[in-house]
Amino acid sequence: MSTDILTPEQRSRCMSRIRGKNTKPELLLRKALWAAGLRYRLGNNLTGRPDIVFPGKKIAIFVDGCFWHRCPQHFSPPRKNARFWEDKIARNVERDRNVDRKLQADGWYVLRFWEHDVRDSLDACVTQVQELVQGK
Repeated sequence: MSTDILTPEQRSRCMSRIRGKNTKPELLLRKALWAAGLRYRLGNNLTGRPDIVFPGKKIAIFVDGCFWHRCPQHFSPPRKNARFWEDKIARNVERDRNVDRKLQADGWYVLRFWEHDVRDSLDACVTQVQELVQGK
């Protein structure tokens, strides 16, 4: 039995509208960092395309979605087309690990925040970035 209330066409349209950059959690963090006086860069050619970069300090920040990156707290695997989604999410997680290793090997410090951390503990995220920027 399918638990999806949308038709396949409706679901496809919804999924196609999911953005990969300038997401709400990313914008929230960027605005808070800017308000705290931290100046960062967005456009970059670094491995993995970090969401926020402090090039002079070699700090790369990613804001990971709970579904797309398999958050241990909130990830709930889809029941429909389960094999496809398991493979897709597993590739995302493996890619994240590879990106972290590559950036660290190149001398970058990598910070990853879950979307729920940004939403629920924005001040703590900003403090963590501030401490890292000031300590480097």
